[in-house]
Amino acid sequence: MDDATSTGRTIDIEVGSQEVITIDLDILDPNPEDVLDLLKDGQCKVWVWTKLAGEYWRKGYLEAAEKIARTAIESFQANGTESHLPPIYSMLANIQLAYARKAPKLILPDARQDDMKGEKSKEEYYREAAQLLNTGERVGTESGEGVGGTLSFLTRGIQQLATRSMDDALRSFDGVLIEKPTNVVALLGKARILYARRNFREALRIFQDVLRYNPQCLPDPRIGIGLCFWALDQKSKAVAAWQRSMEVNPLEWPAQLLLGLEAINSSKNDGTSEAERASLFMHGTRLINMAFKSNQRSAAAANALCEVFLRKGEYDRALKLAERTIQFADTLTVLTEGYLRAGRVSHAEGSLSHASKYYSAAVEGQPKHVVGAIGLAQLQMQNDEIAAAIHTLDTLLQPPNAQRSAEATVMLASLRAHPRPGVSSSDVAQERAKARDLFDRVIKGFELDETRVNGHSAPKTPRLIVDDMEMHLEIARLSQGESLERMGKATREAFRINETIGQIDSRLLNNLAALQQMEGHFPEARALYERALTIALGLMTDQGEAMSTTILYNLARVYEEQGEETLAKDAYEKLVTRHPEYVDGVSSELYLGPATNPSSTAKIRQAQMLADLNRHNEAHELLKQCLVSQNNNLNLRAFYTYFLIQTNLPRPAKEFVFATLKDHDKHDVFSLCAAGWLWYHQARESRDTSPKGIEERRQGFRRTAEFYEKALQVDPLCAFAAQGLAIVTAEDALGSLGGALSTAPGVDDVQKRLKNAREALDVFAKVRESIDDGSVYFNMGHCYYARDEFDRAIESYETALTRYNDGHNVPILLCLCRSWYAKAAKDQQFNAMKQALRYAQMAYHIQPNDKAIVYNIAMIQQKSAEMLFAISPTKRTLKDLQKVIDQAAQAQKLFASLASDKSPMVPYNREIADQRRKYGDSMLRKGDEHLAAQRQFESEAQAKIDAARRKRQEEKEKQEEIERLRMEELRKEAEKLAEERRLAREKAMQWTQEVKGESDEERERKPKKIRKPKQDAGSGDEAEPKKKRRGKLKKATDGEVEDQAMFTEDEEVERPAKKRRVKKAVVRDDDDEEDTARPQTQKRQKEYKSKEMLSDTDDEMS
Repeated sequence: MDDATSTGRTIDIEVGSQEVITIDLDILDPNPEDVLDLLKDGQCKVWVWTKLAGEYWRKGYLEAAEKIARTAIESFQANGTESHLPPIYSMLANIQLAYARKAPKLILPDARQDDMKGEKSKEEYYREAAQLLNTGERVGTESGEGVGGTLSFLTRGIQQLATRSMDDALRSFDGVLIEKPTNVVALLGKARILYARRNFREALRIFQDVLRYNPQCLPDPRIGIGLCFWALDQKSKAVAAWQRSMEVNPLEWPAQLLLGLEAINSSKNDGTSEAERASLFMHGTRLINMAFKSNQRSAAAANALCEVFLRKGEYDRALKLAERTIQFADTLTVLTEGYLRAGRVSHAEGSLSHASKYYSAAVEGQPKHVVGAIGLAQLQMQNDEIAAAIHTLDTLLQPPNAQRSAEATVMLASLRAHPRPGVSSSDVAQERAKARDLFDRVIKGFELDETRVNGHSAPKTPRLIVDDMEMHLEIARLSQGESLERMGKATREAFRINETIGQIDSRLLNNLAALQQMEGHFPEARALYERALTIALGLMTDQGEAMSTTILYNLARVYEEQGEETLAKDAYEKLVTRHPEYVDGVSSELYLGPATNPSSTAKIRQAQMLADLNRHNEAHELLKQCLVSQNNNLNLRAFYTYFLIQTNLPRPAKEFVFATLKDHDKHDVFSLCAAGWLWYHQARESRDTSPKGIEERRQGFRRTAEFYEKALQVDPLCAFAAQGLAIVTAEDALGSLGGALSTAPGVDDVQKRLKNAREALDVFAKVRESIDDGSVYFNMGHCYYARDEFDRAIESYETALTRYNDGHNVPILLCLCRSWYAKAAKDQQFNAMKQALRYAQMAYHIQPNDKAIVYNIAMIQQKSAEMLFAISPTKRTLKDLQKVIDQAAQAQKLFASLASDKSPMVPYNREIADQRRKYGDSMLRKGDEHLAAQRQFESEAQAKIDAARRKRQEEKEKQEEIERLRMEELRKEAEKLAEERRLAREKAMQWTQEVKGESDEERERKPKKIRKPKQDAGSGDEAEPKKKRRGKLKKATDGEVEDQAMFTEDEEVERPAKKRRVKKAVVRDDDDEEDTARPQTQKRQKEYKSKEMLSDTDDEMS
């Protein structure tokens, strides 16, 4: 009699002769001690022990499963029934293999972050599994029961596959498949072996077979299907397979890892947008992180996640993941990647010894790994082991299995071109020749790739390597003295790359100019030298000074070649002035003629530095000394004029400028522009209202226009002269502005000024393209203001204030205040008036002692109250009204203070200030009246709003009540309909049961009556579908018990619907006995095939 029976998800164990204990397999105690006592007392058979051990394993209690198996061995050995133990030994071997999957393959003795020294390695578990299998086979042989069996073969095959014994594992799996071709475990093992041998199509077929036999199989065959599709370059199908796997098994990590890697790889596609690439990278990182959390012993997940933390600069976490990759890697590729990332982390941290160790391990495992060889070569270069670095890279690029790496080739070429100590001159020449050949290989490879791109083939040479400016410069240096053409080509390519960056290197321009000069192209060389000199002078560093010195000397030499002795003399003079020790410059200058005082330029530079420090007296003294030695130097005189204007000395500046024009050069553009500005400033600031003063004012504006026009005649492209003339035109300096200040403009004058402002704007728009200065926008704002285009005036003033003056220029702030005030007065906008007040207050914070700004603030505050008093209550608020009344009261105090100011000179009229105060008193008397009216208006408006809100609320509640009643009606109707449907279902089920009983009785009663019409009938077309339905009924009826064992509880919910459809077909078939069917042979064939498939599946599930 059996000592145990299994019913469903329970197992009954008989203890003694009367007591039976039932164990629920869905509720197992993690501690198996009680179960072990029960199994030993009941002396259960082997299948009970393996059943319970398997259930514990399935629930994740691997240690408990192992304990049950080992206790079984002890129990059977004690009872003398050792011959029954082979299945137990196979179970234990599988448990050891399960331990091995979570164990490290390699334990690092010096791990810094991921210490695994306390754990057993995979090899130990594999060895123990092999011993257990051998023991099981020995026990089976000694007992005479043999060593065969599906379980033994499968376990042996899994162990051989885990230890990479592919041939032996394939033989084991084939042995199982010969007896049972649908065994999914053997099929999965065989498919993995075929995939490892790159037989992707056959592996794909087998994975698909497994999926067809068991869609719920774990491990999921969809992972293997996706890998095969990926290897066959059908990436969309691979992604679809992995996504389906993730839907079916959302807690399994392989699909998450593969989809994460695919998303990160897709984020590197340059054809997608930046936002899409970032989204893909974040999605991939998230999936990989989920995969690693699910299985923290996965080397592939750790390797992928390590790269993410390495890019983030989180080196401790990256190192831990790299060490995890090394210790758990199952393949050489993943192991090498782990060593490389550990080396990169150590390299980034500055731990060169650890980095060298990891890079060496990577190269030792895969000597032709490009990144490993480059990393090792970089460390060898840092350790000044140039010969070792050359050997490492040479090994990578030389046969056998030579790697094509542009990065490694360029590194090796650069190292060979670099002179090394202890190398003879002949060896140096050979090394330089090898370096040139290597560089040529890279350039030709890039040109070939460019050709392939035109032929729709992807390039292999990285664009960043070919666009490396330093590489082309090194090629040029190698070609120096060998080939002028090659040197020029490399230099021009380097200059092209430099231009794309946007910051042109003056050294490159100097080299290009030198090549042009050597080839005799002097005009081109001169232009390049001048451009290089301009750039070098813009570099305010010692390097820039050194470059400008060399470029200036080369430029002087080109001047000599062209016969421009004057220009060459000036260049050498500047050179010697800046560097008196510059011997070449001095000798060339002596050849061209005697030198003037070379120290003047240095003194000008010193004067500028002192002026920047507000030490104007010292700077003035230095400039006077320079003028004594070089009084005819127009550049010096121009700088002196600029200095006088900047130090607010307009009268001496005017006298000096006219002396320059009279005694030195009457066509000097700078002096002409300076004279025009000085005349304009003097005329505009004149406040003399006498007839003589008005005439002098008009004459001054005329002289201004004359000087600017003369400057434009000398230099038609002089933007400063054009801007000065535009200012004169915009302000009508020759018209109304040149007359008496008190004269009110007439209608014609207004039209004329509008026209002049438009013309001036056209000029300023062109000047803006030449001069990047805030004064242009400031002047444009004046023109827009004159044309009453206040919005555009404000825009121009804002640009001048924010872009060029950091928001701290008082004149621009006051102009903004004026523009907003005019806009408020024109449009009656209180917000614009608030903006005017804000800008006036900003100007006051910068210059708190300026009484004109105080007057403006008081005026704006009073005008704000006047504006709100004048508009209707609907266009103002009580808050704003109260605020402007308070501000108007403050304005009264300001006007009183300004009117009583006893200063001898004030920038306003005291009488007007006092009148404003008196006007404010009368205006504020109406403040309470306006406040009361506004309160009444707002209270009435609020009451109307509240009434409307209440009305809307009532309507809303009414609609909600109607909707509630409607929903209640719908609910009642739904309940009624549901009750009717329930009654109909009950009747249908009752009818189905009755029909089933009648059908079974009819089949037993008349088995031969059914066969006779089949033999007599010819080709009854109408009976064919009905016989199909009878076949389905028969299959469903015969296989009912098997189906109940095959489907899960969730799937059984759908089975009654299938039965109902089949029974309806039976009823129709029984009612219509005259229908014919297909030939009996066809039906038998169909039933045979269906039965064969069900039989295979049943065997597999058992």
